[in-house]
Amino acid sequence: ETNEFFFIEVNPRIQVEHTVTEEVTGIDIVRAQILLAEGKNIQEATGKPNQASIELNGHAIQCRITSEDPQNNFIPDYGRITAYRGATGMGIRLDGGTAYSGAFITRHYDSLLEKVTAWAPTPEAAVARIDRALREFRIRGVCTNIAFVENLLKHPTFCNNTYSTSFIDTSPELLDFTKRKDRATKLLTYISEISVNGHPEIKQKSTSYPTFRSPILPNNRKVKTHENASDVLNLGGPKGLSKWILDQKQVLVTDTTMRDGHQSLLATRMRTIDMNTIAPAYSQGLTQLFSVECWGGATFDVAYRFLQECPWQRLKFLRKSMPNILLQMLFRGANAVGYTNYPDNVVEGFVARAAESGIDVFRVFDSLNWVENMRISMDAVLKTGKLLEASICYTGDLKNQSSSKYDLKYYIDMAKSLKKAGTHIIGLKDMAGLLKPEAARLLIKALKEEVGLPVHLHTHDSSGLASATIIAAADSGVDIVDVAMDSFSGGTSQPCFGSIVSALNETDRKTGFNIEIIRDINAYWEQIRSKYSDFENGLRSPASEIYLHEMPGGQFTNLKAQAKSLGLEDRWQQVAKTYADVNQMFGDIVKVTPSSKVVGDMALMMVAQDLTWEEVENPDVEVNFPKSVVEMLRGDLGQPPGGFPKKILRKVLKNDEPDTSRPGSRIPLADIDLIRKSAKNTLGRAKLSEEELNSFLMYPKVFEDFEKKRDLYGPVHCLPTEVFFHGMEPGQEISPEIDPGKTLEIRLQAFGETNDEGEVKVFFELNGQPRIIRVRDKSSGSTDKASKKADISNSNQVGSPMPGLVASLNIVVGQKVKSGDLLLTIEAMKMETGIYSEKDAIIEKIHVSVNSQIDAKDLLIELKDMQD
Repeated sequence: ETNEFFFIEVNPRIQVEHTVTEEVTGIDIVRAQILLAEGKNIQEATGKPNQASIELNGHAIQCRITSEDPQNNFIPDYGRITAYRGATGMGIRLDGGTAYSGAFITRHYDSLLEKVTAWAPTPEAAVARIDRALREFRIRGVCTNIAFVENLLKHPTFCNNTYSTSFIDTSPELLDFTKRKDRATKLLTYISEISVNGHPEIKQKSTSYPTFRSPILPNNRKVKTHENASDVLNLGGPKGLSKWILDQKQVLVTDTTMRDGHQSLLATRMRTIDMNTIAPAYSQGLTQLFSVECWGGATFDVAYRFLQECPWQRLKFLRKSMPNILLQMLFRGANAVGYTNYPDNVVEGFVARAAESGIDVFRVFDSLNWVENMRISMDAVLKTGKLLEASICYTGDLKNQSSSKYDLKYYIDMAKSLKKAGTHIIGLKDMAGLLKPEAARLLIKALKEEVGLPVHLHTHDSSGLASATIIAAADSGVDIVDVAMDSFSGGTSQPCFGSIVSALNETDRKTGFNIEIIRDINAYWEQIRSKYSDFENGLRSPASEIYLHEMPGGQFTNLKAQAKSLGLEDRWQQVAKTYADVNQMFGDIVKVTPSSKVVGDMALMMVAQDLTWEEVENPDVEVNFPKSVVEMLRGDLGQPPGGFPKKILRKVLKNDEPDTSRPGSRIPLADIDLIRKSAKNTLGRAKLSEEELNSFLMYPKVFEDFEKKRDLYGPVHCLPTEVFFHGMEPGQEISPEIDPGKTLEIRLQAFGETNDEGEVKVFFELNGQPRIIRVRDKSSGSTDKASKKADISNSNQVGSPMPGLVASLNIVVGQKVKSGDLLLTIEAMKMETGIYSEKDAIIEKIHVSVNSQIDAKDLLIELKDMQD
């Protein structure tokens, strides 16, 4: 008989405490210890007559859930718990710490959130039970050690009881896990931000929530065809498809709604969800389509910049939804999907990846119609086995040859060069809508007779004559024409799908489409367009001034917006006239991205500075030319037919000579492996897909910014368009699908008042559970001063490895330090951490002081090298 009571604690971070003893003995050990300390005996304290009669029943195991980051040396995390859901069930005991929804975990206290104890008859069952409980926990807002403990419970060394005190240090695989995505919280954060502050792309937040009608999806009406373009490409390859096109009597049709249609009318702002929703109807009812143009051009970078979605994911979605229709993209030759020249191997790699991801037809062009600049991308397409549509950009006035160097011979010669280079189809790209009906008759007929390849006509309806041009082209034997669905046609977009079909159906070149199906699908598009009303900036009526300035359809609206931002809106006619003058000043060039941008930049500069053509060319007048003008005349975009006029060359380049070699030949091949490594470091990734690598190669900064937004806001591509642009209003419910078969049920309940710190609480119900998101009201005038972050790639910047409080500073500005010298100490969660110099250096700047509150990665100290 003794008043002693024993229990054992084993295993770091899996601690067996009094709760484990209680679970296996049925005795409240804390109470018993207190009673024993008061002088009670074993019988009185435990109900057992003596120590020997205390029996063990089954097995128990306990773990501590803490707010620590296992992958960052178990540094304590802090912040607000935005959501908490515990785990219960048979054999599970929870001893609460600070874990509940809305709790704020500070820097200054123990990181314990919850103790979880599991009991079961066998050790294996106890481990399985606590593993199940851990996987059911949901704690959002701070890092936790849950994933680490899950790995620990499954590790063979732990399970067979052969671990030692160095187990964690010698088992790095314990830290190999994917952090929880927490996509629901991120989406709620995005919805809250837009609901409270509005979308940054919409200039003025509406005082009331806009009303949108739900789009009506058409009935599934399948159209059977003997064979279509997709079947032929799959069976006969691109050459077989080229021959098949020539054998068709009807005019074939490409629908541009999903690319050039919205690019020309809505600043390229259409989202993937609206395309993919209607895509199955195309697959069933519009199988006669030659292709759907849905990718490339400006859609690639706009998806990243403004829509916060991945263009590759868009391509995959559409490929899956329209497996029986050719998907077409616009490719800018040496510029790929960018606005500059890229190394040859970058262009080649992008083409190969696009083909593998779903593109069937590559419409390749050069912004100056320089075939030499197209060869790398053309050869790359030919290697993929996909269809190459090398294109001629139409400009000038073919019937008025006295005013243009672009005569019939010019177009025929270029088409023959493209044929010799291996193209399967000749594209005729009339990006400004300059091709008039009679010119179309002449040009199409000549191309068909002289070249012998299928001809695919693309035009814009800016002048109002595009439909007549297409009918004239059909009379002359054009093989394929581009149209946009009715509600996305006209103006700076393509001619009307339904109207062209109706007109051709009365001729021997009828298309064979069911007009009722077109109208049903158009009814959907009509409702979709209303959701993008904030981006409408197109022509309200046909504009004959197109024949004056020759602006591409997509640029026309953009340049008007630029002119407005510069205060030149009332001088638009002068801008248009100056645009025409600049074109002639540059030697009457082809104007399409990016050459059209150069002309636009120069025109806006001249109008803003009240410069005339004569003054610009006058050697005695000093002119600061836009960077894009200098680069183009220097030869960075290539060479137009006949070169640039010597007068403007001398003025812009002064004593320098233009480089007339192919721009890509002057760019060294990219070191792909080195760039991949750099991208991983920049993005903080262990892995990088080939598609992501290609995006980084095209737009490194844009892709990096996209990744940061995705990490902050999650998969916003799954949100309905009205919610993406306008947020939600109280009582509204949505059901976004974040993964196939995984849907979130979101209901916005209410907005709280803005507090003194300028913060608003937004109350949600997520899958039936309450959630509160706090977001800063930008209209309140209260702002947070953001701390500068350290650049991890810069060895002269010392960043904080953890959040906390600066406890001491051991250096002063100008002091010399050696590698290993203590710089400062940080206090957090009852721990002090020393920050040491990793090099011999001089203290240049100190950004903190004693008692400064700091966050992880905050810039603390700047060094400079001794030799500096």
